[in-house]
Amino acid sequence: MQVALVQLSATTDAATNRTLVDDVLGTLGPHDGLDLVVLPEATMHDFGDGSLDLSAVAEPVDGPFAELLAAHARRLGAYVVGGGFEARPASAGGPGLPYNVLLAFAPDGSLAASYRKIHLYDSFGYAESERLAAGEIAPAVLEVAGRRVGLMTCYDLRFPEMARMLVDAGADVLCVPAAWVRGPLKEDHWTTLLRARAIENTIDVVAADQCGKYVGLSMVVDPLGVVVASAGEEPTVVRASLSTERLEGARATNPSLANRRIAAPVSPTATDGHQGATP
Repeated sequence: MQVALVQLSATTDAATNRTLVDDVLGTLGPHDGLDLVVLPEATMHDFGDGSLDLSAVAEPVDGPFAELLAAHARRLGAYVVGGGFEARPASAGGPGLPYNVLLAFAPDGSLAASYRKIHLYDSFGYAESERLAAGEIAPAVLEVAGRRVGLMTCYDLRFPEMARMLVDAGADVLCVPAAWVRGPLKEDHWTTLLRARAIENTIDVVAADQCGKYVGLSMVVDPLGVVVASAGEEPTVVRASLSTERLEGARATNPSLANRRIAAPVSPTATDGHQGATP
């Protein structure tokens, strides 16, 4: 499977970002033989500072940003994945908090999958849940060039059970668009966790991060944890080929998925006669 990761720095102007995406994807063509093109989280519109109302800039899943990605998917004959903010219907109390969403378009321009970020970044002094709604806990997996690609976003990477849920749903590639904020040890966390998710699941990982105020370092990691392609801190496009033979070889060498033993969940009533009783 031929993959291209787009590393860029989005702004808080949606039209400017669409022009940027159009220019960058315009450097790619059908002759490149790409199967999957991945753009970062929040490519549609950057998060901005904490005072920015993301519901005011969110778009429907068939909005201008989606239309642009769909057009390039058709032109390239490839799947194109990119991150934005999905508008939610108004409620009695006003517009609902939007979703942090990944949109995946098929080579015919149709919406093949969407993934609403499950784990909101309420960490390192930030509270994403004050501005965005969490998605339903369900795996989002799509077929690309004979591989099964599982979608997850940024902070999801810190939860190994998230990656395992996708693997259990059949994924053999993890696709991780991100806007991984800079900070003490954050670059190390990013690279370590990407390799850990690859190693513990014997799976390919393709991760497209924003740069600028984010760490960059977009990369492709193979099922044995080897970084086969990586960006630095500047805008760029990273290309790589994912090998089915490498995947099969890794799983033959390290059959950890086949070897795992899972205990049955303990019932909350399986204690003594005085504790754990349900009403």
